[in-house]
Amino acid sequence: MAAGAAIVLAATAAGCGGRGEEEGGTTASGECKGQQTTGITDKTLKLGGIYPLSGPASAYGAIPKGIKAYFDYVNAEQNGIGGRKVEFVVRDDGYQPPKAVEEARRLVEQEQVFALFQSLGTPSTTATWDYTNQRKVPQIFVATGASKFGSDAKHPWTIGWQPNYISEARVYAQYLKDEKPEAKVAVLFQNDDFGKDLLGGFKKAIEGTKITIAQEESYEVSDPSVEPQMRNLAGSKADVFLNVTTPKFGSQALAADAKITDWNPLHIVNNVAASVTVLKPVGFKNVQNVVSSTYYKDPIDPQWKDDAEMKLYNAKLKQYAPGVDPSVPYHAFGWAAASSFHKTMQAAKCPTREGLRDSMRSLNNVEVPMLLPGVTLQTAADDGFPIESMQMMRFKGERWNLFGEVIDTRKAFGPLTGG
Repeated sequence: MAAGAAIVLAATAAGCGGRGEEEGGTTASGECKGQQTTGITDKTLKLGGIYPLSGPASAYGAIPKGIKAYFDYVNAEQNGIGGRKVEFVVRDDGYQPPKAVEEARRLVEQEQVFALFQSLGTPSTTATWDYTNQRKVPQIFVATGASKFGSDAKHPWTIGWQPNYISEARVYAQYLKDEKPEAKVAVLFQNDDFGKDLLGGFKKAIEGTKITIAQEESYEVSDPSVEPQMRNLAGSKADVFLNVTTPKFGSQALAADAKITDWNPLHIVNNVAASVTVLKPVGFKNVQNVVSSTYYKDPIDPQWKDDAEMKLYNAKLKQYAPGVDPSVPYHAFGWAAASSFHKTMQAAKCPTREGLRDSMRSLNNVEVPMLLPGVTLQTAADDGFPIESMQMMRFKGERWNLFGEVIDTRKAFGPLTGG
């Protein structure tokens, strides 16, 4: 299927004929006449990504390493995507929205990228999406689960990738309905769109049940520690703790939970802070039976030992990113996102910015081998949520263990609208 798609793309490119000049970039001619071709030629494709390589969310700096390894592999062994070698330019915003805007402008106006791919963070993406949509630059598969990035009709050039935070919250609500139907929940959340989105989704999902919120505590990304908030939450005597944090604060909350020995709630940590790299500094003995959810394969889970994609991932990371540890889940996340871009670009009817925009909004059960079985990419013109299925997992020993079935939140709770 992939090979066929590549041939279609190459043929379409030929049909577009030459390129015209337009203010701020180049345009296609032929069947794709007038569509933007800035950042793409018959031989090259230039993408830009914005990540917190430094600052309070620097753990996510592992993601572009996985992406780059994938693109280096595809460039070397598959002649790129549709015959185009991919260049991936990464910028550091330190998890600071004003810096993200600066870097977005630099990538679009100076680097002349074809698209922004996998830029990370709710605050940073919120700061940049007006700009990218005004410029009509695809902002594809942003690394944030904020629901607005899939439901806002005014920003057709921006789309998420990972399950949105409301869908993730629905999964935890469903789990508690089954396992602790009268749970009293204490919540720690990041005081921004990310934290409020997941918490709001959770509150809505428990409406009509006997599950209650016992206490909420928020933190700022500039806070040195969340231990004071954790001690306040411990006073609630809640029997469930919902940990809505990014990696640095996720580690702090896990450590505080272990330290407060007279409070032993069921600990749910949200997916974006569930990496083994977050848990390991706390000590594996201190995080036993913590639960979370996921949608892509864990490189250290032995059930994927003979999985073809996992074998490929391990081999190519070793070959194209020597020194990068393939067991780190954020590297696998990056690989999966890059593979998703590959399939989306291959399916584009025109090798143009408009072609990519339309393709990312018309994904029809696209299988990405690094995603869990049963999890596919599905979008529509009015549905900008490619992944809305997740599976619960529990930490045992030194790794996560999947349990239960993959939960398709579209079927379980209905489509997500508004935002």
